[in-house]
Amino acid sequence: MTDNKITWQRGRITSVAAAADAIAEIVIATERADRVAPGAHVDVRIDDGDIRSYSVVSAGADGRSVTLGVRLSPTSRGGSRFMHSLRPGDEIELTAPIQNFPLRVGAARYVLLAGGIGITAMAAMAAVLRRVGADYRFVYVGRRRSDMAFLSELVATHGDRLEVRADDEGHGLDVASLVGDVDTHTEMYMCGPIRLMDAVRRAWLDRELPLPNLRYETFGNSGWFEAEDFVVTIPRLDVTTSVGAGDSLLGALERAGVDMMFDCRKGECGLCQVDVLETDGTIDHRDVFFSETQKAQSEKLCSCVSRVVHPRGGGRLVLDVP
Repeated sequence: MTDNKITWQRGRITSVAAAADAIAEIVIATERADRVAPGAHVDVRIDDGDIRSYSVVSAGADGRSVTLGVRLSPTSRGGSRFMHSLRPGDEIELTAPIQNFPLRVGAARYVLLAGGIGITAMAAMAAVLRRVGADYRFVYVGRRRSDMAFLSELVATHGDRLEVRADDEGHGLDVASLVGDVDTHTEMYMCGPIRLMDAVRRAWLDRELPLPNLRYETFGNSGWFEAEDFVVTIPRLDVTTSVGAGDSLLGALERAGVDMMFDCRKGECGLCQVDVLETDGTIDHRDVFFSETQKAQSEKLCSCVSRVVHPRGGGRLVLDVP
């Protein structure tokens, strides 16, 4: 496991291939050799200087390469579009692997749940559990098989332990049934859209299962609404700027010269929270830091992932920052 000290390095793209519809498998050779623990991610500096995080699907045996899976967002103006533009021979800046989502080996049983592109965080965990002979159930959810990255390889590797739930085949996931089969000795790891993970967390709490046994990683681009442009104002600083559909509020404020605090950029740590003074529209809370009650009150939001939407477009947000 890495010590999570952020170390930047150069990387060279060695291959780019289609992992599924609109999902690229990108292999990057790295300057330094690192042990890559399951659940690790790398941060990548994209062409406008912003930073995006991507889970490591697998790593080279010598620790000098990482494989990422990146879904192209239809509204992207930044990270995923930049990543999909890469070709073999291109060079990028990326960090050594960072571990914020560790797998604990030694539990009695495991359930792994991957929703959509969340498979990138779960594939390495499943590989380790198979290698150590653990008792695990691996559930992979998607709209259709053509959207599900690395599916054929995973089926070949995990056999009957892998359960494919494709919506268009009428085999969508029953969250209550999934959590209902979990006992107090089972650890569950999940990654995917915020709606899926919210449903699992609610079912977990309803069953009063041990909270430390539910572990997850989020993708901040998973919201309740489609992303759209909006305007943000900070009166105390005399700052007004626009946030594009493919931008983050945090990134827009940084570009406007606002000194922001942040860490995870995924809606988990809460360090980037700001005070909401006024809203014209609905806040789309895409974090897992605030409780449902706090989200309903909308007095604060995580600027790294949350947004505003308006029925007629042109939402507006008035904030104050720490």
